Amino acid sequence: MGVLLAVHAAATAAMVGLIWFVQVVHYPLFRRVGVAGFAAYARAHQQRTSWVVAPLMGAEAATAIALVGAVPAGPARWLAIGGLALVVVIWFSTLLWQVPCHRRLLAGYDEAVVRRLVRGNWVRTLAWSCRAVLVFMLVAAVHV
Repeated sequence: MGVLLAVHAAATAAMVGLIWFVQVVHYPLFRRVGVAGFAAYARAHQQRTSWVVAPLMGAEAATAIALVGAVPAGPARWLAIGGLALVVVIWFSTLLWQVPCHRRLLAGYDEAVVRRLVRGNWVRTLAWSCRAVLVFMLVAAVHV
């Protein structure tokens, strides 16, 4: 279980750092790209971002599922279940909120969509931050 937990913690930590960067720096800078080249930028952004995010989110989700069955019953199991529930929140937010916004931005810059994207991304930012706390607590609970 040590490797499983290490991979899980690393994927979660990477996503927490990445989501805060995206929330505070990257998404707000969409407003500075310019209308003329925005559609091409949005297309390149989605392709390049997918190469970074997809493996991390996949590893995090797979290990979150595996941990629910791998950790001992008791508080550690509840931490794993809580972490998995937050993964579900993140994935639903991604699929139902962020992906549609990004698809609309492929047609060109739309200030209302960028605002929706930034506002809606707070759900993922807070969920991943809470996940980080749960993962650190899980690591502590398993290693005590």
